[in-house]
Amino acid sequence: MVAKDRDLWAKWLLHRRFGGDPEELQRTLDFLYPIRDKVLANARIQAGDTLLDVGAGDGLIAFGALEQIGPTGKVILSDISQDLLDHDRTLAEETDVADRCEFIYAAAEDLSPIPDASVDVVTTRSVLIYVADKQRAFDEFFRVLRPGGRISLFEPINRFGYPEQPNKFSGHDVMPVEDIAAKVRALYCERQPLDEDSMLNFDERDLLAFVEQAGFAERHLEYHVDTQTMPPRRWETVSQTAYNPRMPTLTEAMAEVLTPAETERFVAYLKPLVEQGGGTMNFASAYLWAVKQ
Repeated sequence: MVAKDRDLWAKWLLHRRFGGDPEELQRTLDFLYPIRDKVLANARIQAGDTLLDVGAGDGLIAFGALEQIGPTGKVILSDISQDLLDHDRTLAEETDVADRCEFIYAAAEDLSPIPDASVDVVTTRSVLIYVADKQRAFDEFFRVLRPGGRISLFEPINRFGYPEQPNKFSGHDVMPVEDIAAKVRALYCERQPLDEDSMLNFDERDLLAFVEQAGFAERHLEYHVDTQTMPPRRWETVSQTAYNPRMPTLTEAMAEVLTPAETERFVAYLKPLVEQGGGTMNFASAYLWAVKQ
């Protein structure tokens, strides 16, 4: 299956999130591995557990859990992308772990294929940002967990620092071309309105409220804000990267809202900044874990 035949979720996760650049993919994975490890550590996994990874994506957390649950445990990978489930099944077969994996097509807010009180652990990573009814998702997590079961998740808090200051674009100072940057920024804001889009209309306090309302008694949350210096990156990679499945790449956005002359001027200014690195961006995120009594 070639990328053009995949659904938008698989296209993004397997290509568009890193612009098709293997080095950028490795940089992304190096960023995600510690997140995976913390999510799994907070889940307090035991040998023999059944773990449900909701929105499994490319299997980062699910496959990472296999060693911890041991040969008697099982991992269930659920996702709304059949293409990603097929991708994960192929990986499981290639690594000889398919007998300990189950693949289920289901949304986070509707896990009806999974029986009540049938799993020991529920994990998610950057999944609830795509879910409109987050409370229903937490209610489903609670339903499928056995008594004593644990939930562990990671979510970016994207409304922090969004939109960027008028003089900034992707962490770089673009004041000399602010008139052009504003047009691209406006397109992104139109596609993802701050108070309406599921990726932006919640914060860490909402996560705590959702998990409490679902019925989890023991609840923990860690909130992080990190300022990161942007490393030098290839312009071709950055311009072909989409920062989430529902958004255009920078190249696509420029083609949509800029004239050829504006594009030429914007690229001429921004490309050297991207390639030399040094811009700064703020990232906020939350780890949440809880126990069903």
